[in-house]
Amino acid sequence: MNTPNPTTSPTPQSAPPLATPTTAQQPTLSSKGLDAFEQNRRLGRGVNLGNALEAPKEGEWGVTLQEEYFNLIQSAGFDSVRIPIRWSTHASQTAPYTIEAAFFERVDWAVNQAIQNDLQVVINMHHYEEIFKDPAGHQERYLALWEQIAAHYKDYPDNLVFEILNEPNHQLTAPLWNDLLVKALAVVRQTNPERNVIIGPAEWNSLYKLSDLRLPEDDRQLIVTFHYYQPFQFTHQGAEWADGSEAWLGTTWTSTPAQEKALERDLDLAAGWAEENNRPLYLGEFGAYSKADMDSRARWTEAVAHQAEERGMSWAYWEFCAGFGVYDPQLKIWINPLLNALIPPP
Repeated sequence: MNTPNPTTSPTPQSAPPLATPTTAQQPTLSSKGLDAFEQNRRLGRGVNLGNALEAPKEGEWGVTLQEEYFNLIQSAGFDSVRIPIRWSTHASQTAPYTIEAAFFERVDWAVNQAIQNDLQVVINMHHYEEIFKDPAGHQERYLALWEQIAAHYKDYPDNLVFEILNEPNHQLTAPLWNDLLVKALAVVRQTNPERNVIIGPAEWNSLYKLSDLRLPEDDRQLIVTFHYYQPFQFTHQGAEWADGSEAWLGTTWTSTPAQEKALERDLDLAAGWAEENNRPLYLGEFGAYSKADMDSRARWTEAVAHQAEERGMSWAYWEFCAGFGVYDPQLKIWINPLLNALIPPP
């Protein structure tokens, strides 16, 4: 997500195996690294640690990562965490665009906490707003940031997956993004030739733009991501950053045949693209804002997670403990309707 989110635990249960690719989907297994389909299976059921390291400064949006969070997430039955990170506000504006050592240390801490708790971990580049407004002017800096990040983590285990840019949008159009992603991958591959990398389409990682995504055919260590917040008037009702969202308050999601069909049609579209292009799919964000009624939020969340799994997708719920949160950090309890929707109790 490229906009700020204002802001009794069940028995742990592991995610069921993701669907095995059909014969048409089977990748050529690479001896150079963990197969991307297997990596995607390991991502399984995840949660975003949002509103923390992608804020301009950690804590400004009400979330500061705590050591206990990682154990809580793993114990609840999640397989992975996605950590949104705003590298661009922690690096110099002029060449060589050096990332602050203290910020690297903080990200290291978060990555290590995830790995120590047997979680797969995705780190991305989040809220690089300047490159969306001026792609050409920020290309050099963007690539330099990835050169540093990739080199810094080159010796980390394959539990760590890179996601090269969250939700390309505005002036970073599909053609420009297709060109830039190849350059970014080339930079990453200099130091991480075997690591799996996550890439999504333009226009906010829209599933409707998967058909515009162009990936290098010879790089099979790739996982494709998309984000899903449909119907937007339901998931973002009352969201302070969404223009006109107050008018959507009271919108419900009650699993009507029409609502279920729209969801299935959308996920079938994504799954069809993945099969045709022989790529694993990661639903990197989905969630409904806290202004919606809890029954609707839980029904929608369960439906999206279940339908994604039925189609062999891994997923990461947006997000852990802020405006869409599945956990209440003040009361220190899970919000059980949402948690049970994501990790069904036995």
